[in-house]
Amino acid sequence: KTRYRGDGTFYQPGLGSCGIVNDEYDLIAALNAPQMKNGANPNNNPTCGKYIKVTGPLGTVRVKIVDTCPPCVKGDVDLSPAAFGRIAEFDDGRVDISWVW
Repeated sequence: KTRYRGDGTFYQPGLGSCGIVNDEYDLIAALNAPQMKNGANPNNNPTCGKYIKVTGPLGTVRVKIVDTCPPCVKGDVDLSPAAFGRIAEFDDGRVDISWVW
């Protein structure tokens, strides 16, 4: 399996690019735009609903891809607060991560 590396951040979820509403308690993520590869209708993106395992300084969490992070670069993952809290301290805000499909 290819292991990707980038920055892990967190955001306040709502209605994501996959057309699903989530909240801060869900183990979900917004994948960086280059790897998300949205088409004309992002709701139909085959990446929506796939899972990745993200590893940070404090551990690993399995999250479902439900959104896109437009400013993120390849390798970056924007996590829900519930997911970020499993891999890092909130005070850190941005941490080095690695992840696999």
